[in-house]
Amino acid sequence: MTEPVRSDPSMWEAVSVDPAVPLDRAVVRQIIDDQRRLSRRWLYPIARPFSRVVVALVSIVKRALPFRWMPLSTMDRLCIWYLRRFVSPDAVELLIRHFVVETNLVNFVLRNTAATIEPVTLRPVSLAELGDHAVVEHDVNVYDVLTALDGVPLTPPAPPARLDFAELDIPALDAERYRRRLVRLDIQTALCFMNIPFSMALTMEEYRRAVHSMRFDDSFLEILALICDDDTFRRWKVGELSLWMDSNVDVPRVVYRHALVCEYAHAHLVKLSAAE
Repeated sequence: MTEPVRSDPSMWEAVSVDPAVPLDRAVVRQIIDDQRRLSRRWLYPIARPFSRVVVALVSIVKRALPFRWMPLSTMDRLCIWYLRRFVSPDAVELLIRHFVVETNLVNFVLRNTAATIEPVTLRPVSLAELGDHAVVEHDVNVYDVLTALDGVPLTPPAPPARLDFAELDIPALDAERYRRRLVRLDIQTALCFMNIPFSMALTMEEYRRAVHSMRFDDSFLEILALICDDDTFRRWKVGELSLWMDSNVDVPRVVYRHALVCEYAHAHLVKLSAAE
């Protein structure tokens, strides 16, 4: 009697078809391909502690020398040059995509509540558009929206009104794939090195504010759950508390998780929109 052939699927095969992941399969494949880069396996374990040590040293010295070490415009130019020369086009596209996804999420909240601020306009479609203080603006938008929601009821619209799912699209993104890269880092390794000039260019308060903005992920998921009357958003909470003021975190890791949470929430909004 012949023995049955034993199945031996890889981790990546299982992740790519996981039915609990709400993302479009093309995006899932792009994320998996990025995670499978050699830099993610061999360089990231070194870059991660190196980045944390350097940023910690910068923070210590900046307490004694509390001035801006680098103009924000210089930081923007340095990071764009770095993304063009050392980071894979797929990773760059995922980074640009995150800015659009998060803007779509905060604008959905603004359109479906009585908040009285203008919609967010930060929707870069090219690598060059990540300049002009986009990173700082991206973080400030979170605080502006949360402040605007003070005292605003977070409930589904009363019938016959419906939720406004406008502008959940992702435009074509230009990661400058034609440009020759010296190396092609994955996004997590890239974030480790990018965190160093961020910590140097931002003031201590700006850097702390940027890091703390990601503690509001659970808050935004709760806001979306209340507006949409849908518990699905609550499944992706990670137990972060906005009242826990701690900036001593693994920033690249937290940024990556933040980006995934935004992708999950955005994909679910797109699904709800299609069901309308």
